[in-house]
Amino acid sequence: MRHAQFVATCTEYNKEYLENVRGEINCPIHNVYHGIDIDLFHSSLEHECAEPPYKIFTVARLTEKKGLPTIFRALKLLKDRGMRFHYTLIGDGDDREKVIADIKDLGLEQDCTLLGSCSHIEVLQEFARSDLFALGCKIADNGDRDGIPNVIVESLAMGVPAISTDVSAIPEILHHEKTGYMVPPSSPELLAAGIERMLTDSELRGRIIREGRLLVEQYFDNKVQTKKLLDIFKNQNHNL
Repeated sequence: MRHAQFVATCTEYNKEYLENVRGEINCPIHNVYHGIDIDLFHSSLEHECAEPPYKIFTVARLTEKKGLPTIFRALKLLKDRGMRFHYTLIGDGDDREKVIADIKDLGLEQDCTLLGSCSHIEVLQEFARSDLFALGCKIADNGDRDGIPNVIVESLAMGVPAISTDVSAIPEILHHEKTGYMVPPSSPELLAAGIERMLTDSELRGRIIREGRLLVEQYFDNKVQTKKLLDIFKNQNHNL
């Protein structure tokens, strides 16, 4: 930062962190969200009404910071309450064997499908089939954490309501009960309650689907964000 003409980062959370650590360094800091192709991530399907067996979906690298064990424990609680669902997980990673063991230990083998790594088209197809997107993000023991996982933005763009945790910058995309649903990390009971409400409360689902898509269009369109970054470069060059 001391040698930079400006700094661009991808969340307000990161921007605030950098502003707090820069001390006397006089360097402009800008937030430019990654953004997604909202023409690609778009669905005309209606997801407001969900019926059992509910289709719950996750796309994630199989690693600690994604909080997958919390999702599995929440699903076990829901199964014990008699909820009928099927959970699909797309992704691979170092924790694959642990994920398989967790599912087996919780007796969820018949309720879960692990698809491993999938193509972009397959991910889009799974979004279209799903009633809810779930991600249990947490801060890993080594400090690793998500910023704003692009898959959450993609889910909202596809009209699939999302539930996750209030880690890092996720609250910038999931405004609780407005554009999504948030719970604290590593809280399977609260996650289970949130999943159940998101699947059964049609009024809440409808509001989240509408507001979530609108938020993505306003702040996470990659064409808008690319132009914002271009303007930052132009203004910087003009000031030199």
